[in-house]
Amino acid sequence: MLRLATGFIFLWAFLDKTFGLGFSTPTERAWINGGTPSQGFLGSEAVTGPLQPFFAGIASPVTDVLFMLGMLGIGLAVMLGIGLRISAVAGTVIMVLMYLAEWPFAANTASTNPVVDYHIIYALALIVVAATAAGDTWGFGRQWRTLPFVRTQSWLD
Repeated sequence: MLRLATGFIFLWAFLDKTFGLGFSTPTERAWINGGTPSQGFLGSEAVTGPLQPFFAGIASPVTDVLFMLGMLGIGLAVMLGIGLRISAVAGTVIMVLMYLAEWPFAANTASTNPVVDYHIIYALALIVVAATAAGDTWGFGRQWRTLPFVRTQSWLD
């Protein structure tokens, strides 16, 4: 269940930002309507702290595409139970970067905890899912590992 819930968090982020389903992204800011998912976040007031200039500097259409492909790829892979190692690494990198962008270490930020917030919990969930081969239960992990290209490229497991 942890694998499915965690995968759905990433897949939902992709769907909501792509189509503007009105939960965190209004329709007019949807990616399909010209919205800029990562640029919108990286240029927002949520990005604070000493790394703010770095994050503002990387905001571009390229980061929009990479972020959205990351959300889709991680969401689908984790929900299907395939490629959990690479998904855990990619998802953890994205979550740690978002954690640092919001700089929870200062008072009066959006964070309610300066050490562990939802970004860290999601990253840890991805790591647990990958480390326990959770894709074998209610997923396609076993079948995925038998594919010839996966057997020769262990990082795809």
